[in-house]
Amino acid sequence: MVETASNNAEEKKSLNFIEQKVEKDLAEGLNGGRVQTRFPPEPNGYLHIGHAKAIALDFGIAKQYGGKCNLRFDDTNPTKEDTEYIESIEHDIQWLGFQWNNVFYASDYFQELWDFAEWLIMQGRAYVDEQSAEVIAQQKGTTTKAGTNSPFRDRPAEESLRLFRFMNSGEAVPGTLVLRAKIDMAHPNMLFRDPLLYRVMNIPHIRTGNKWNAYPMYDFTHGQSDYLEGVTHSLCTLEFVEHRPLYDLFVTWMKEYKGETDNIEDNRPRQTEFNKLNLSYTLMSKRNLLALVKEGLVSGWDDPRMPTICGFRRRGYSPESIRGFIKKIGYTTFDALNEMALLESAVREDLNSRAIRVSAVLDPVKVVITNYPEGQVEQLTAVNNPENEADGTHQVAFSREIWIERDDFQEEAEKKFMRLAPGKEVRLKNAYIIMCTGCTKDADGNVTEIQCTYDPDTRSGLPGADRKIKGKTLHWVSCQHAVKAEVRLYDRLWKVENPRDELAAIREAQDCDAVTAMKQIINPDSLTVLKDCYVEEFAATMQPLSYLQFQRIGYFNVDTESTPQHLIFNKTVGLKDTWTKK
Repeated sequence: MVETASNNAEEKKSLNFIEQKVEKDLAEGLNGGRVQTRFPPEPNGYLHIGHAKAIALDFGIAKQYGGKCNLRFDDTNPTKEDTEYIESIEHDIQWLGFQWNNVFYASDYFQELWDFAEWLIMQGRAYVDEQSAEVIAQQKGTTTKAGTNSPFRDRPAEESLRLFRFMNSGEAVPGTLVLRAKIDMAHPNMLFRDPLLYRVMNIPHIRTGNKWNAYPMYDFTHGQSDYLEGVTHSLCTLEFVEHRPLYDLFVTWMKEYKGETDNIEDNRPRQTEFNKLNLSYTLMSKRNLLALVKEGLVSGWDDPRMPTICGFRRRGYSPESIRGFIKKIGYTTFDALNEMALLESAVREDLNSRAIRVSAVLDPVKVVITNYPEGQVEQLTAVNNPENEADGTHQVAFSREIWIERDDFQEEAEKKFMRLAPGKEVRLKNAYIIMCTGCTKDADGNVTEIQCTYDPDTRSGLPGADRKIKGKTLHWVSCQHAVKAEVRLYDRLWKVENPRDELAAIREAQDCDAVTAMKQIINPDSLTVLKDCYVEEFAATMQPLSYLQFQRIGYFNVDTESTPQHLIFNKTVGLKDTWTKK
């Protein structure tokens, strides 16, 4: 009995604070014992890795407790939203390994929200204000000084109702009329000081066309949409902590409007906040990411240097590695800056188990094996993945002339140099032991060819393969059979560890726009393109987005723009951590 209690305590301790809250709500029978969540992105850009953390939580909690999670697009601002973003969001969620129960839109509730707003007006809880945004902001006061009432606060309900309907007529001028909730202009929470509920925009909506010219604000839309959908747990990031009391108030008002006053506290969505995913050397504001794309500072939303889900996908990150990283960092109630090294560690760990091993030479220099028969070609066996026997093997052609990496050779070898040099032996991966006998150089002193001999008894699989040498094992590709390829090497996009704060500091100091500031801290060496690389034939058969390990170099994938006529490979991550020292 004691052991069982101890086990239960340990299990409880291992749950994060959100899981503990959900289990408490279930134990108390709230919302009829249901668990329903939602992921509510605004379709005004592509999802980034910060969204992946929210996605994993929203869908994960629902799955863990036998509930459901809906996808709901927060499409309340038609100036920024596009069907392109909707399609990309759906694709990214599914690629990450999650599937929604239903797809909803905030615009599904525009009519109900409008009717609710009219009810609030007639209840004396909302009024139309004709002041400018600047004046309204001044009247709100400060955290230490109460606000002052709008001169329109006590206008007759009928007049506010007439003006509210005029706001949607298409004749009202944006910025001249807003609907505000009548709460408390002296409330210590600034958000309660008569917040805006509707504003005039006169812009067609991607789903509702010209039906609406006045659109609801986020705070008024979000909680009501949760309630109307039956959401039980509204999971948000920490910046919404101050919004929670307003969220709760609006939901209470909505339940009163619906006549559901008997169970106001038992049957309602509850908001819980968790920390955002902040990542070193990364900027995740969609506004700034859009600026990078529009200014041509990156090639697009899916540029492999971008922190977008599609960017990471194109770079070669697996959905499993992203989910693994999110699991490692967990969910808390305080913000922290996570190291890029931790993300790359999760990627490296996952790709080690799934990447196909191939040979590629990025900076080639020719080796001629002078005692190897001219015209002879051998097919050697290479293991596709030593971590997974089921991945099988493939054949690699070996011939008299091969490419190796230029930095695997030194004409005058340093004392601890264990690779190829005159008089030194190395082993060729899956092939033979070779010894350097000399080299040829051009007029500028650059090595153009290395001469070697091979030991025919040392081929991998033969008894002589066990012969011990001091040299390392080198990767290579056959000159006769190698396929030329372009290889793109990626580094961090920003020169500073915390570009968000640095960007804000530059803008304040120089009074400049975001693009001007970004150009000062963007890393000019974030992309290096190598056009004269060679890969083995097997690598050339891989489909776009295939996971590969270039032996001794790092993890790569096949770029989405790659074709059989123009092979392109992206470096995903190195074999070892390169971030900690940076």
